[in-house]
Amino acid sequence: MNHDPMMPPQVERALREYRALLSAHGITWGEPPLGYVRMMPFLRFPEAADRMTVRPDLDAEFRDTLAGEVPRGLVALRLTADGRRMKQRLEHRLEHGPARPLLSPGPAPVILLVDSALPHPVEVTADGVPYEIAAGGARLIDVTTATMLTVDGEEVDLSGLTRPAPAARLWLRAGFPCRWSVTSADGHGWYPEGVPERRDNDDRPFFHGDDIVLAVPCEPVTIRVTRGMEYGVAETTVVPRTGEETLVGLAPQRLYDAAARGWYGADLHVHMNWAGDLVAVPAEAAAAQLGEDLHVLNLVAGNVAGDRVYDREALQHWAGRDLPWSDAGHLARMGVEYRNDLFGHVHVFGVAAPPAVYHTGFGADADWPPNAAVCGDLREPRAVLGYAHPFHGPVSSPEDVAANGTRNCTGRALVVDAALGMVDGVEVLHFSDLSPAPGTAEVYRRLVGAGNRLAALAGTDTMLSFTRQDTVSSPPGWERVYARVDGPLSAETFAEAVRRGRTFATTGPWLELTVDDLGPGETLSLEGGETVAIRARAVGPEVEHMEIRTAAGVLAEGPGHEITASLPVTDATYVVAVVRGGPHPRSPRGRAYAHTSPVYLDVRGRHVARQEDVRWCLRWLDLLDELVRAGARLRTRAQLRDHLDLIEKARAVYESRL
Repeated sequence: MNHDPMMPPQVERALREYRALLSAHGITWGEPPLGYVRMMPFLRFPEAADRMTVRPDLDAEFRDTLAGEVPRGLVALRLTADGRRMKQRLEHRLEHGPARPLLSPGPAPVILLVDSALPHPVEVTADGVPYEIAAGGARLIDVTTATMLTVDGEEVDLSGLTRPAPAARLWLRAGFPCRWSVTSADGHGWYPEGVPERRDNDDRPFFHGDDIVLAVPCEPVTIRVTRGMEYGVAETTVVPRTGEETLVGLAPQRLYDAAARGWYGADLHVHMNWAGDLVAVPAEAAAAQLGEDLHVLNLVAGNVAGDRVYDREALQHWAGRDLPWSDAGHLARMGVEYRNDLFGHVHVFGVAAPPAVYHTGFGADADWPPNAAVCGDLREPRAVLGYAHPFHGPVSSPEDVAANGTRNCTGRALVVDAALGMVDGVEVLHFSDLSPAPGTAEVYRRLVGAGNRLAALAGTDTMLSFTRQDTVSSPPGWERVYARVDGPLSAETFAEAVRRGRTFATTGPWLELTVDDLGPGETLSLEGGETVAIRARAVGPEVEHMEIRTAAGVLAEGPGHEITASLPVTDATYVVAVVRGGPHPRSPRGRAYAHTSPVYLDVRGRHVARQEDVRWCLRWLDLLDELVRAGARLRTRAQLRDHLDLIEKARAVYESRL
């Protein structure tokens, strides 16, 4: 029996199970209600979600945070009482944006916020499913324009959410796969038939492909096309005619060509399925990778809040092999995200076989084995490991890393795993630390200054099973790590480049660094007393400011796209380059940023080990020791000893560098 190479039987069975979970439980797929799971419905409106305070009634908190605002994509059903009558009568009204043009009679999805100002409970039903709304309460419900919606038995008319519109067709052609956005003046997005209605973090609709035909209303529509960070944006507006097909030939211009220089960009942290409002299939991952011209895609299997590991079956089928759509310039692999919310998450690229352990510390499970032990098992000749989204804002001290032991995915065990050589790099760029001075970059430089060899990495944590969800519904590769590869692109050559630290992480700018003609990951062996020449160069319209940094801090800085410096070297150090920029359309969220891995300057055979950074890491180890003893869920003294032994081994490494 012939099978679609993109859909092996075990993967197809798993996707059917996921669809059943989505049907039964909605966007959370029935995952245990940890904080980030409970926030999933509200993160579809990220500006409001960022202002929310976590409390037991998140629906009411969402309503209160909006304070009467109805953001695009939301419909509010206000329930009030008519106080002008002796016997109060329940009244309802809908508040929403412009009516959606309807090109066919099919239903359109609706995110409905029920907001009650009534002094008593009320029952709202959606296609017969009852929802009790408490007095003064609120509830977020997913319905469609065809839903039979009632309030205490009285039907709510949803016909005003749509308007009939004559249809036309657009034929989009760029000559290569791209990311397209087709929008009418009222903000509605238009998609090819059967394609998920995705929106990025800026609430912009998008889909991927080329030679695409789609239906649109006969009114002005704006077409925008791009192809990931190596390209600009092309845009045009057309007014299609009823019943006709309008050809739109539009292609973005290339800003730089990394592969031509031997550099390949990767997103090392992407989930195909991780709960969400749809079930993603491999073909969607393929379309996204090719449409973003993302050279390397690491699709990771991982759990959410319980025991189920999503996309485990895909990993079991494809482990150690390129995914079917890979070609000479695009490589896709199944990988792993190992997860412990107390000690940190680790992404793994290039695994040859599924791991024995995917997660620890969830539910009643112990925080054991320690991260270092799991990383040791995950390390293979071809695999590379990196700490994922380890810090979530500014970090000025080891106490900021400990952060009271909150289970928030902070990479607290990184200080151990770096010292023991268990990981190859750190996601300097990720979704949860987009501050102007990222704390993750600060900690990264502390670790490097303390003598650890770590590559600067990037991973977006994009989740293809979400169509509208803060940054996770943005396309893969909106942050990338570029690695300089020897020879043709393959999983092995890319992994080797990462292991050697020949990388830089970026939100878009191209960044080059040389120290006496050596680049990131390379070591310059000196006797002391020499002066080295340093040059950093950037490409990209978002670049505003550049820095050259050593273990001692900023050596040189200034505006523009190029900066040079001379450094007299007396002690071992390192050199990195950093690019910054303000908000820009090419920066999907926050500010533009790029950071290289170090060029190492060894002196008389001694590697960099700045005393202040070593002591910073030793203090971090002290706090980690306290956290393990007081906050880790451990069942036996042997499990505790396993953690403490690794901390002591790391301590010995750092103390040897003093």
